Amino acid sequence: MKFKVKLAIAVLVLIGCNYPFAFGESQHGIAAQKSKKKGDKGMNQVYTFKANALDGKEISMDRYKGHVLLIVNTASKCGFTPQYTGLEELHKKYASRGLDVLGFPCNQFGGQEPGNSTEIGEFCQRNYGVDFQMFEKIDVNGPNAHPLYKMLTATAPGILHTEAIKWNFTKFLVDREGGIVKRYGPDVKPEAIAADIEKLL
Repeated sequence: MKFKVKLAIAVLVLIGCNYPFAFGESQHGIAAQKSKKKGDKGMNQVYTFKANALDGKEISMDRYKGHVLLIVNTASKCGFTPQYTGLEELHKKYASRGLDVLGFPCNQFGGQEPGNSTEIGEFCQRNYGVDFQMFEKIDVNGPNAHPLYKMLTATAPGILHTEAIKWNFTKFLVDREGGIVKRYGPDVKPEAIAADIEKLL
């Protein structure tokens, strides 16, 4: 019986990494339900948070005021890890026009980000030449979820209005005013988001 349970869990993890929509994540971008009323949840709140970079240095999100942001929870051992290439290409193409890609490593999905900050940074640089901002490993779901992610998921829930992040490489697009524009499932490749980014630059 224990073997069957372990086998079932392994199969679900495998399915989730390759087909995240099986867990309720969207295959396409979902527009955030943001209000036009000044001060409403999600509007400008992104700038109130802080997070630590891989080197431990605290970064305040208000440094990104006036920029377009693409916020992604990442992992080094996932089937979607090659998306680092596409994310870096977006960074190179649009950084001069005001786009910042922000990567947040997370080990909550299949234990696919087991390394420490040094190992994560070396992996990203060695394999994908990542030059966009990477942060320390965080939780994106549950009681210990980073406050930034609590706000993101509440403002832009996934399919069927489920707030929880379903897998690695879920993406949130934020406009220059700090409004959450859209949430994308892990299977949406970075290059497929380029048109939406162009509209905000």
